[in-house]
This record gives sequence, C-alpha cells and structure tokens, in this order.
Amino acid sequence: MTTHFITAEIDLQATPQATQAEVEAQLQKSGEPLRWAITAVNPETQTAHVEAVVTREE
Repeated sequence: MTTHFITAEIDLQATPQATQAEVEAQLQKSGEPLRWAITAVNPETQTAHVEAVVTREE
C-alpha cells in the first residue's frame, strides 16, 4: 500500500452534502481517501480545488 498526494477540481453542487459526496466520489477514482480539504473556491466557474491524501494497493 502506498500513499499519494493528489489534487482535483470539483464542480460545486447545490448543497454541502452533495458537494461532499461528489468530492469523495472523485477521490475514490484515485484510491482510498485518508484526508481531503477544499483549499480554494472559484465563484466564477463554481468549482472547488481539492487537495487529498489517498492510499492505493500497488
């Protein structure tokens, strides 16, 4: 198992719960999320920049 630092850009959803679900779904594509944080929001494009640490089975 290895850990990786990743970044992603996520479209903001209508509710905070839906945004959280979207972030977790996108991160699952890269591995199992250990932690993640929204580090920036672009109100013009309605996107959030997410930084995360994920684990992967190698």
